Amino acid sequence: MSSTMPQPEAAPIVACTISRDVQNFDLLIEDMEATLGESWGDLGFAEALTFFGQPEAEAMEFVALAMDETDEDNLVLMSEIITQAKARDIRVILIAEDMTPAALHSLLRQGADEFVPYPLPEGELAQAIARVRAGENAPPAPAADSSTPQLKAGAQKDGALIVVHGLAGGTGATTLAVNLAWELANADKKNPPSVCLLDFDLQYGSVATFLDLQRREAVYEMMSDTESMDEEIFGQALQTFEDKLHVLTAPAEMLPLDIVTNEDIDRILNMARNQFDYVIVDMPSTLVQWSETVLTSAHVYFAMLELDMRSAQNALRFKRALQSEELPFEKLRYVMNRAPKFTDLSAKSRVKRMAESLSISIDVQLPDGGKAVTQANDHGLPLANSAPKSPLRREIAKLASSIHDLKGEQAKAA
Repeated sequence: MSSTMPQPEAAPIVACTISRDVQNFDLLIEDMEATLGESWGDLGFAEALTFFGQPEAEAMEFVALAMDETDEDNLVLMSEIITQAKARDIRVILIAEDMTPAALHSLLRQGADEFVPYPLPEGELAQAIARVRAGENAPPAPAADSSTPQLKAGAQKDGALIVVHGLAGGTGATTLAVNLAWELANADKKNPPSVCLLDFDLQYGSVATFLDLQRREAVYEMMSDTESMDEEIFGQALQTFEDKLHVLTAPAEMLPLDIVTNEDIDRILNMARNQFDYVIVDMPSTLVQWSETVLTSAHVYFAMLELDMRSAQNALRFKRALQSEELPFEKLRYVMNRAPKFTDLSAKSRVKRMAESLSISIDVQLPDGGKAVTQANDHGLPLANSAPKSPLRREIAKLASSIHDLKGEQAKAA
């Protein structure tokens, strides 16, 4: 491969890499050759801006902008490359190695179409190229359908923010978040409250799976530029489940948890609270920088655990972490999932000793839902639809009813 653009008699150039030194990205060279053969070239950062003004650039489909941590000092130049490429309808794929989330966030907001980490995962570049090419040939976006809610500009509902956080894997946090949101949406048949469910687990979020919803690219686009987000943009990122529950799924691609900032999360929460009576947030089990923003804004913060040693240890570490940062840990409401039955006195005694040893109060105890939970989640249905007589569903319905009654009493008192 030549480091300069091929002569006109060679195969037409449809793409090029842009980097400080493409030899630093040998896997990128291999994948570009495997996907495009000889129909690509290589440019340096400064050369790219000059090339965009030449006639050869008119045939360009996309560029792969490859960077590592050394290039963060040139963010202004790389932003200009993205801007110039987009001005000429050239798609941009970011290839980044050891770049900070803030730098990536800045470049994605400039209009980059795809992001692929380096070293390149097997087949990931080919998939990104296929997506940008499909985007070039895609028909105009259809008018908003019934699954895209239309939000009211200037609404100020000041909705209640309820957060669910699993203190260990498999504690049922997403199951609680999904079913609590659905029960709240059906809490009042005559005057049903508006409910929005936000999946903030940007990597392994499964709300979309539990409700059989698609993961839309609009979610990532909205999160990557919350400064320009308005009711229309936020509404386009949402979907509705059975015309009652509004859902923001996790993005289609797995993203770093700190690709969004405190300010991004704060804007999303404020937008949701202004539009809906209840906002339910399904959090990742990992603590990140913006966890503080969610905790501070929350009216109730449910911490899910089970009757085992890992949950006990994680609950203690979680509590200590909040106390050390002087965060409002008193908002935590501990929820015991798969709690022992009423007749299991030995296990109930263990629950009591666990709470005493951790100096916490376990406010909610949910029974084991058994296979019905797995079946409901696999079929993309709330328990109320798939197993309405499930003891777990009944307890979650009681919890939703008590939350709705309390909000009604507070509204009357105000």
